[in-house]
Amino acid sequence: MKDPKELVDSLLDRREFNAKTVLALLSGVTITVSACDGDDGPTAPSPPGGGGDITGTVSANHGHRAVLEAARLAEGDAFPLDIRGDADHPHTVELTAAEVMRAADGERVSKSSTTDAGHTHTVTFNA
Repeated sequence: MKDPKELVDSLLDRREFNAKTVLALLSGVTITVSACDGDDGPTAPSPPGGGGDITGTVSANHGHRAVLEAARLAEGDAFPLDIRGDADHPHTVELTAAEVMRAADGERVSKSSTTDAGHTHTVTFNA
């Protein structure tokens, strides 16, 4: 029989359990990023992220990419999402912990980016 301390050490803590649960639920989730200016046409989806990442499609794009990494989703914490991609200017979308978890759960979440190069973008998760 195992020592009780060994049994306790082998159990998942809450954070590990949540991380594994979120990773298991992430299949098929998408993100859509749309620009405020409408002069550019739609583009092909961004390249896929790693396993469990949520990769967005960008409308009216000029090089931006939005990828929520599986590790960030598993943490469920608030963080700034950099959507610069291949564009010549940055944009950031500030995501709250609740928004990260809602996106991971497949719920629709829309946020505006910072204003850079005279414009903003709206990021829609699970459109």
